[in-house]
Amino acid sequence: MVARAAFFDPDGDRYGIPTYPWKCAPDGYATRRGLRALGLRPGGQPVAAQVMRGRHRRPPLVAYLYRVDLAKPVRPMTSRKWGALALAMLARRTCPECRITYSYCIPTSLGTCVACAYPEEQRAA
Repeated sequence: MVARAAFFDPDGDRYGIPTYPWKCAPDGYATRRGLRALGLRPGGQPVAAQVMRGRHRRPPLVAYLYRVDLAKPVRPMTSRKWGALALAMLARRTCPECRITYSYCIPTSLGTCVACAYPEEQRAA
């Protein structure tokens, strides 16, 4: 497996930081998603390593790794944050033209609800 050997650089001589093949990172490192699954966040620490995966005729995929022992716990949601999130979601569900609140988010490609975006089709039906 030549591709795996090309991305194996635990000293960081070739890529500047320690680099491992995809799914071959040593214990003690995790991606942002991996930290989140553990209830942690990077907490301002720099990227400690990376994993790379080759792709045919395209640049390789890169995932940055953080040290688990330096990660901090996720900050809990406060009542103010929950309120701000609820207002943001309400704004995404409200049509800016007819001011009707729907149970789904308004498509950003249309900018309005379907009835306001295509009024002639709604009249025909």
